Amino acid sequence: MNSTCTIHARLRQALCALLLVATLGAPHVGAAASDFGRFARNDVLLVVAPHPDDETLCCAGAIQRARAAGARVAIVWITSGDGFELDAHLVEHRFFIGTQGLLELARIRMQEAARAAQLLAVAPAEQFFLGYPDGGVAELLGSHHDLPYRSPHTGAVAVPYSQAYLPGAAYTGTNLERDLRAVIERMQPTWVLAPTPLDAHEDHRATGELVIRTMESLGRAARVRYWIVHGGIGWPWPRGLHPEDALLPPRRARELPWQDFALTSAERDAKASAIGVYETQLLLTSSFMLSFVKRNEIYSSAPLLPALVQHDIVVKTAAAEDLTASLPHAVK
Repeated sequence: MNSTCTIHARLRQALCALLLVATLGAPHVGAAASDFGRFARNDVLLVVAPHPDDETLCCAGAIQRARAAGARVAIVWITSGDGFELDAHLVEHRFFIGTQGLLELARIRMQEAARAAQLLAVAPAEQFFLGYPDGGVAELLGSHHDLPYRSPHTGAVAVPYSQAYLPGAAYTGTNLERDLRAVIERMQPTWVLAPTPLDAHEDHRATGELVIRTMESLGRAARVRYWIVHGGIGWPWPRGLHPEDALLPPRRARELPWQDFALTSAERDAKASAIGVYETQLLLTSSFMLSFVKRNEIYSSAPLLPALVQHDIVVKTAAAEDLTASLPHAVK
């Protein structure tokens, strides 16, 4: 990466942090934390998932509760999981996979996602695969906001999937933002579920930032609730299927204002069944995935803590200013 790209990425991080501070500092009206989960027929729940399976791990209980209340539910997948090379080796039973093997893995994962969504009563017309590059979401929000990005896994520079929301869309942040905004405007959700930027996975963090930015621009940031899947080593605990145990917040996000969303035994059973559809992922991560079948799910009304964001802003803004000051005026 050249120095200009590095500076642009750091500036993006600083600006993102500023946006988060503004979002967290703004008064949130009309959406108290306790309101979430009291779904009605006029509600529309939108789950934003970085990869196929995230929507089930984090939110299968809330999806079921919304559908039981007669609410509409939609799921939008940012990527199709085409960067999981080790998994592709196991699925294809071949040592050399190549780009075609990863593209095929993504197609299988999209089929699994559609089946899991069907089990959770999400209509096919309300399932949206955007098809952007697995492992590249942060790049699209940074140095490839306008410059097309080439996936190091598939070699694609544009959405390669015919079943995607907009096949052939160039891999740029501009297009990703446009597609997500189009889904939001089409569905008009009353609630959006998205990953917190405290998630340990880069695609999840970037997806959280993207949702925050988009919902803030629409004036609906208060309607977002945040979840976490990658909470750090050993989380969730215990691993494996323990449906009577509680899902507790991970250390890295412990101080967020988590709301405990209790699940019935029937909701837990259905969640386990939906997770079971993801056969490609269970090959490697079954104990991790099943550990999300707990007696509850957790959702936060805030993506980050103000103190953490303010600390982040000081460090990243100072670094960006120092680097920018050392450049010729034309580069600034």
